[in-house]
Amino acid sequence: MCGCTHSTQDQLPHSEGGSNPSTAPTSTLAPRKMPKSISISKQLASIKALQKGSDLEKAMATFALTFRNACDPDGKLGKATARSLLHTQFGAFTEGQETKPEYRELLSELEEHTGNKLDFEDFMILLLSITVMSDLLQDVWSVKITK
Repeated sequence: MCGCTHSTQDQLPHSEGGSNPSTAPTSTLAPRKMPKSISISKQLASIKALQKGSDLEKAMATFALTFRNACDPDGKLGKATARSLLHTQFGAFTEGQETKPEYRELLSELEEHTGNKLDFEDFMILLLSITVMSDLLQDVWSVKITK
């Protein structure tokens, strides 16, 4: 996703058809090509236990893969990366929230987070907190669930 070393190196063993010789440097002085990212849907499909998984199980695995693809080698998200993920991957939930005091307080807490990085648990709490206060959640609740 972000092209960080951790996410792209971990994806290589999962690529279909083995290693790709075009990703190897041709000399020690040549610029190294970054391996192409594998889509989340293909990553999910490669997890045997999820082939018959429920929608909820696949949703949780999607959260985990999205985090893993964007995190640094220590398994943490920098604040800038976390904000980018909120904008690019969670925009429907964050849209229009900027004026809400609860949302501003949440982002303020993100800015003040000790260590300047989020682990997976912190990331999930952030997403859940935004979801609960989001206007989009009201739309989700109003979806007709019976015929």
